Amino acid sequence: MIYRGILAVARDPGVLDFARRHRATEQSHLDLLETLLPPAERSRLLPIWRIAGWLTGALPALFGPRAVHVTIDAVETFVDAHYQAQIDRLDAEAIRPDLRADLRRCQEEEVHHRDEARSLAGGPPGPVLRGWAWLVGAGSAAAVAAAKRI
Repeated sequence: MIYRGILAVARDPGVLDFARRHRATEQSHLDLLETLLPPAERSRLLPIWRIAGWLTGALPALFGPRAVHVTIDAVETFVDAHYQAQIDRLDAEAIRPDLRADLRRCQEEEVHHRDEARSLAGGPPGPVLRGWAWLVGAGSAAAVAAAKRI
C-alpha cells in the first residue's frame, strides 16, 4: 500500500518508476505470505494497516523524491530487521527450512529496496526527515506489535 500511495500522488518520473518496480516485488511478497497464512489467522487490523500504508507512501510523495526515498529507507530498515527476527527464530527452532529460504529471499529484496532508496536520497536526511523516518520506523514496530495481538 505504501507504493500505491506513492503512485497516487507522485509526479516525478523517477519516483514513479521506482514505485512501480518495487510495488511488483512487494506484491510477490504479499502473495507468498497470503498463501502461508490462512485468512482466519491474519490480523483483524489489516484494513487500518492498508490505510496507514497508503498514507505512509502518499504523504512523503507530496514533498518530493527525497522524502519518498527517506521513507522507503526507514520502512525497509524496519522490514529487514523484522525478517531477520523471523529467520533467527526458525534457525533457533531448526524448523521450516523452506520457509526460511523464502523469508531470506524476501529479506534480500527488501534490503535491495532500502539500499536503492538510500542511494537515491542523496545523503543523510535533515532533522525534519530524520524525525519522519523515526516515526515511520516506530509506527511499523507498533503495527507489528499490535498485529501479534489482534
